[in-house]
Amino acid sequence: MKILLCPLSDGGYLYPAIAAGRELRRRGHDVSVLGRSTAAPVAADAGLPFAAAEEYGGHRAFSATWWGPNGAAQYRATVRAARETGADLLVTSVLCNGALLAAETLDIPVVVIGLAAHLWDYRSGGDDEPHLGRTRRSRTDGCLGLYSDLREEAGLAGRASRWGAEPLLGDALLLRGDPELEYPGAELPERIRHVGPLSWEPAPDPAEAGAIGDHLSRNGKPVVYVHLGRFFEGKTLWPRLNEAFTGGPFQAVVEQGRSTDPEPAPGADILLVRKRWMGPLVDRAGLVLSSGTSAPVLAALLRGRPLALSPNGSEQPLLTGACLRAGVAVHFPKGPAGDASALLESAWRDEGLRARARVLGSRLAAMDSAARAADAVERVAGVTAPPAGAAAVPPARAAATAATAATAASAA
Repeated sequence: MKILLCPLSDGGYLYPAIAAGRELRRRGHDVSVLGRSTAAPVAADAGLPFAAAEEYGGHRAFSATWWGPNGAAQYRATVRAARETGADLLVTSVLCNGALLAAETLDIPVVVIGLAAHLWDYRSGGDDEPHLGRTRRSRTDGCLGLYSDLREEAGLAGRASRWGAEPLLGDALLLRGDPELEYPGAELPERIRHVGPLSWEPAPDPAEAGAIGDHLSRNGKPVVYVHLGRFFEGKTLWPRLNEAFTGGPFQAVVEQGRSTDPEPAPGADILLVRKRWMGPLVDRAGLVLSSGTSAPVLAALLRGRPLALSPNGSEQPLLTGACLRAGVAVHFPKGPAGDASALLESAWRDEGLRARARVLGSRLAAMDSAARAADAVERVAGVTAPPAGAAAVPPARAAATAATAATAASAA
């Protein structure tokens, strides 16, 4: 089976798709990646063939920052690349409306890789869930509105979506979290499956990792790893970071990848980095401070690290609420609500917090998430695992191949 991975090219979306893609390739499937040209080194590190979306008219088509305005470019690029590669199935990420519509145009299945917590409406229950920002209904309506607008632009508005009232789920939506991270008593839509963290990242450069380790050792203070998501026009966390890491007991490693305009104060124990990987840095830390995006939350839990969370938009409030309910995180307010350094020290010393993080992380690690994701993809495609060294063929293509062989045999 030929599979095209076409998630957003930002690491939090691309890396989980690659984790699934590598397992699918191990099972004998032909897997390739479509994304922004900047993602080419990541695909190469994963050993997967890569096509740049820009070569198919997809400038900014797979950027998390531009996911809404550039849906049409994503749609066109995905259709062209899928036709060129002969894709039988697409694997994309949430917010990729263009990829969903490309699958519909091409009449092939599409599997969507989600976040650590469900982003949209539950099928039932959850009515008393605290919003911590936008309501689920508001978020769902907003995403459906963008999907419908793009559907009309792509010329598909005249026919009903094959996914009915829940088109954003594709043929299957794979959540990377644990059922405990959903609201108690809420019921997920039928096409959703928990598969676990889908943890993968490019291998760190030993020299770079060593240089960071040497810097942290010279400072000597315990390490907090800070990984901020987008602000979504919310308040910047930098004043609180400077307060927490100036003259206090901790030092911070702050990932700049999604944190624009870093503002470390002179004298603050803050090391700015921009890396495609975070695992070794989380390993070095005893606490992870984040906005509540899926990648750093899952990386922390898999290593048994407790969390301090300060959410803005998107899934950040939902995942923050889930982690607070699970008792693996504390809320880190942006405003001057208590001493920031003391709050981090209290979380650091909370053995119950740390123990619960280890338990949840162990459960996530035990899920064999790449295998679960690959199983889900194969079920959607209607194929079973192929013999060693052979590629699986979807039923429709297998039937066509059999018919061709039968015709050839008859002619002979």
